[in-house]
Amino acid sequence: MKRLLGALLAALAIAGLPACAGVDPGRLGDVLAGNAPLDEATVADGLREALEVATGRSVETLSSVDGFLGNALLRIAVPEQLETVAEVLRDVGLGAKVDEFEVAMNRAAERASAEARPVFWNEIRRLTIADAFGILRGADDAATTYFRGRTETELRSRFLPLVKEKMETVGLYRVYGELAAAYEAIPFTTSPALDLDAYVTDRALDGLFLTLAEEEARIREDPAARTTRLLRRVFGR
Repeated sequence: MKRLLGALLAALAIAGLPACAGVDPGRLGDVLAGNAPLDEATVADGLREALEVATGRSVETLSSVDGFLGNALLRIAVPEQLETVAEVLRDVGLGAKVDEFEVAMNRAAERASAEARPVFWNEIRRLTIADAFGILRGADDAATTYFRGRTETELRSRFLPLVKEKMETVGLYRVYGELAAAYEAIPFTTSPALDLDAYVTDRALDGLFLTLAEEEARIREDPAARTTRLLRRVFGR
C-alpha cells in the first residue's frame, strides 16, 4: 500500500505537480489498489489532478519559444486595424519590418504565459466536489469554460503589465513606432488608433484557453494522456 501511494506521489513530483489538496493518503491508497470503491471524494481528487496536468502542459507549451509563433492556430497576426498599413508597407519594401512586428507580438505573449500557472492552481485548490462533478459530467471543454469564467479577469490583470514589460523587452514598441512613422511618411495616410497592449493580452488569453481546451480533451479521450494512476482510475471508469 505504501509503495503504491509512494509511486503516485513520485509520479506527481516527476511531473512537477503538487499533490492534490485534500487527498487522504489512506483512502487514496485503498482506491488505487482496488480495495475500495471509487467514491465522490476520490473522483474530485482525480479531477483536480487532471486540471493540474492540463494547465501545467498548456502553460509549458505556450511559454516555450514558438509556443504562439510556431502554431498556426495561435499565432498572433497583425491586428485588423493595421492590415492596410501592413499591406502598404510591404508594397514599399518594408515587409521585413512588418514581420519583425508580428514576431515581437508573439514573443511577448510567450513570455507572459507562465504567469497563468499560479492563477490556475489556486482555482484548482478551491474546487468543490460539486464543481468537480459538474466538470466531469460536462462537455469536453467544461473545465476550460469553468476556468475562463473564474480566472479570466484575474489573468488579464496579471497579463497586461507583464505583456507590457515583455513588449518593451522584445522591442515591440520600437518596431510599432517605426512602422507608424514609415506609414505616416506616405502622403495622405494616417495610422489608425490601436491599443496594442490590450490586443496582445487578449490574443494571449485566447491562445491559453484554446490550448487548455485541447489538453482537457486529450485527458478525457486519450488513455495515453492520463499520466498517473489516479487519472487512469478516474477517467477509465
